[in-house]
Amino acid sequence: MKTVYLVDDDQDDRYLIRQAIQQTGVQVEVIEAENGLELLHLIQQNDTLSAALILLDMNMPKMNGLETTLALKADATTLDIPVVMISTSSNKSLIESAYQAGINSFITKPSSFQEFSELGDQLAARFLS
Repeated sequence: MKTVYLVDDDQDDRYLIRQAIQQTGVQVEVIEAENGLELLHLIQQNDTLSAALILLDMNMPKMNGLETTLALKADATTLDIPVVMISTSSNKSLIESAYQAGINSFITKPSSFQEFSELGDQLAARFLS
């Protein structure tokens, strides 16, 4: 089974994104982390890395999405794992910096349950099929 790492400091957002992914019917294990440092630690502990996708919030304490992406793309074991940044920020320079750091996609964080559901469908179709 493939793994989706879901990294966001907002517990409610993690819950909604997890539900959106699970409702697609795609069989993946969702592992949650509150920040980039926790994600990197979890990945180091996983002997059999089967990550299909990493979903990152842009703004988090300890290690933000940009810093986390740079760390992931600098490591040969995580270099090829797709990274999708999800954020409420629409700052064009931050988004551009995220793409330069190596993200595969940027998605504005949904604000309704319907939008979260659509997000799950988009992620499943593009990254988890």
